Amino acid sequence: MMIVADSGSTKTTWLDVESGNMVVTEGLNPHFSSDEQILEACDIACRRFGGLQSTCSVYFYGAGCGQESQRARVTSLLSNTFGTSDIHVETDMLAACRATAFGQSALVGILGTGSNACLYDGRHIKYQSTSTGYILGDFGSANHVGRLLLNSYLTHHMPVHLRHMFHDLYDMSDAQLLDAVYHQPNPNRFLASLAPFATQHSDDDYCRMVIEQTLEAWRIEVLMPLYSKVDLPLSIVGSYAKAVEPILRAVMETHGLQVRTVVANPIDGLRHFHSCSLQV
Repeated sequence: MMIVADSGSTKTTWLDVESGNMVVTEGLNPHFSSDEQILEACDIACRRFGGLQSTCSVYFYGAGCGQESQRARVTSLLSNTFGTSDIHVETDMLAACRATAFGQSALVGILGTGSNACLYDGRHIKYQSTSTGYILGDFGSANHVGRLLLNSYLTHHMPVHLRHMFHDLYDMSDAQLLDAVYHQPNPNRFLASLAPFATQHSDDDYCRMVIEQTLEAWRIEVLMPLYSKVDLPLSIVGSYAKAVEPILRAVMETHGLQVRTVVANPIDGLRHFHSCSLQV
């Protein structure tokens, strides 16, 4: 059995490659998730796929898995849960590459709760933009949009008609909103949860401006150092990217960037990639 997991900060999709069976658990980012949270999610997936199997292979692609110490930690937790030593922990960036590039050179981006981008040569990530996290970076992401929306709401810069709708939708006091950002767990996930307000009102000039502003920041801060080196099509992964696809394509194409594909969830592409490896 081969199990593939694609994990972002919001959700983790687990897949049995051969049967196609899937289960979704909470997002697992080792920078925010405790051992107990990771073990609980792993246990749910393990039981869904039939329990401990020493011959099982597990490929876990996750946000926050770029550092060796975090990869080692996640590897140990997965091994303990699934009862196998055949564990492979990789970044969500490599998952995006394998799911969309199909062995070709490409510029690959992630726009979900967080964001990033890289140059992929068809087998390896050759160069990846530096990720500075949800406070300093994540340009263009749902988290970035949520930050701008929340700031404009709290400072009364948001247009009045939108401010009323924002308040009615989230029904939180200013103090509660600030507490969610500065004192509660997973502030990146909370900020990203505000982004649907902008996507659902993208026909409003203000919301569209916020989306365009963040995407332009992603292009300048994250993509430009990459596409200045090569002329390659752009493949983008992320449920947020899919939600803003028309605006995303327009912003990129204004600057001559060809968007080849926008995929909400890389799990289907990962199944194809790993199914091919089973047949070799």
